[in-house]
Amino acid sequence: MNKARIHNTTHRMARGFTLLEVLIAVLVLSIGLLGLAALQATGMKNNHSAHIQSQATILAYDILDRMRANRDAAQNNDYDLALNASAPSGSTIAETDLAQWRAQLAAYLPSGTGSVNVNGDMATVIVQWDDTRTEDGSATQQLQFQSEI
Repeated sequence: MNKARIHNTTHRMARGFTLLEVLIAVLVLSIGLLGLAALQATGMKNNHSAHIQSQATILAYDILDRMRANRDAAQNNDYDLALNASAPSGSTIAETDLAQWRAQLAAYLPSGTGSVNVNGDMATVIVQWDDTRTEDGSATQQLQFQSEI
């Protein structure tokens, strides 16, 4: 075989990547990175929603504990509060507890509010907030707790 022909064939095989191959590799890498970014955004959204729901649970248990500490007033329905009612003035212990609880709901939850209904020894606490970042698209989220006081 001719020495020039062998050198030419070897040189052609060792040229490296073409521009088209590099562009395809960059395209595949870009699609993968976009998928990872979408996955990260979804994870952050779900993590935020879970954090808000944990805060709502903690705040619901807070008012239940306050009612257990002031059981007589709770059984006399001093802690009853409607969801859309304004926060009480704070002249009694029960009103102070409810005013502080509503302030915490507003501080820790987006558009947070809550209600309390006591029927005998059973208390129903509803915590409601705005969670427009959820997957299902519903803005208003609500947790309902029932507990014996």
